[in-house]
Amino acid sequence: MQPLSKNTDELIASRKVLIVDDEHYTRKVIRTLLITIGARHIYEASDGNTGLDAICTVCPDIVLVDWEMPGLDGPGFVRTVRSPESFPHPDVPIIMLTGHGERSRVLDAVRLGVHEFLLKPVSSNSLQGRIVSVLTKPRAMVKRGDYYGPEPRKLASYMPEADSYALQPETPRPDAGFREPDVTRAVDQSPAHMILVN
Repeated sequence: MQPLSKNTDELIASRKVLIVDDEHYTRKVIRTLLITIGARHIYEASDGNTGLDAICTVCPDIVLVDWEMPGLDGPGFVRTVRSPESFPHPDVPIIMLTGHGERSRVLDAVRLGVHEFLLKPVSSNSLQGRIVSVLTKPRAMVKRGDYYGPEPRKLASYMPEADSYALQPETPRPDAGFREPDVTRAVDQSPAHMILVN
């Protein structure tokens, strides 16, 4: 785990984090990782609808949400939150968690308006890095067409041992509502990890 400055450690300790995941064991693991990196105010929701209610009552500083859940899944959850005309807290930072790291899923998460993307199983280093990024490098929320979310930025991947996994830029979709992320830089040391970077 990367050492944190005292200010960053205090920042994490003072923030409220909401975990939205239907699997009890996964929530327990993520809670343990959060405690390890210094989080002290941790809340849990066992499904998407309960997570929406928790955002309204707890007002978390960061939400960690699973992609695949029965009922209201992660994408549906993010779409609901990122509806400023109908949801009271549309700007809450969201980190999407998933067991699937396909490029299409990363791009879908970006199009939905998530701040960060993490591949399960989540490590304490990765979780710490994404949370610190969200807290210390906030991005302005923007509305462009149907998109409402953080100002888009470049998409990066690092797959050191498999050129066949190298990501190539796709042709922008006309309905995307914002520019397609540029897939160019290698930044993460974890194989099969795709992350959002400045």
